[in-house]
Amino acid sequence: MKRTLLVLLTTLLLTTGALAQTRNRSSSRQKPTAATAATQRAAEARTTGATRVAEQIKLLSKFMYLLGGANSGIAMVDEAVRRKEAAPEVAQKNETAKAQVRRGIQGFREGLDKLEIDFRSTPELQGYYIKLAGVASGAATAEQQASAGQFDAAGRSLLNVVNRLADVLVAMR
Repeated sequence: MKRTLLVLLTTLLLTTGALAQTRNRSSSRQKPTAATAATQRAAEARTTGATRVAEQIKLLSKFMYLLGGANSGIAMVDEAVRRKEAAPEVAQKNETAKAQVRRGIQGFREGLDKLEIDFRSTPELQGYYIKLAGVASGAATAEQQASAGQFDAAGRSLLNVVNRLADVLVAMR
């Protein structure tokens, strides 16, 4: 009987202690507000935009470095062709190199057109579009110069494009 009474008292004490704790002690987490979500979206868009601008700068810089060497070779072969000292296969390779340069510049212009459109159509990036506007037209100028055989001038125009892209990147920090 003592044992039953002891078990009953123990059970009663344990349940009373459990019933007394009615308050939930878990920490509450606040749900993100609409302003916080909008800030995060804007930060993500800015980071993505800056990454794309930086990628264009890298690609254009590498292209211009290679263009410098190619321009020297193209000019030398053009001079040899004018003096009729170049073999026909060398002249043909030179024309192929010129076409590759033109295609490369055209590709950059198309990519910069898309970049401008994306900045203009993304609300979080529209503030930076003002600085970006016109880089595609700079690449179009380079494309026209390359079509006219002015590869050195095309490289200078692309250098101006890189400078504008760098200005956009600085503004996006």
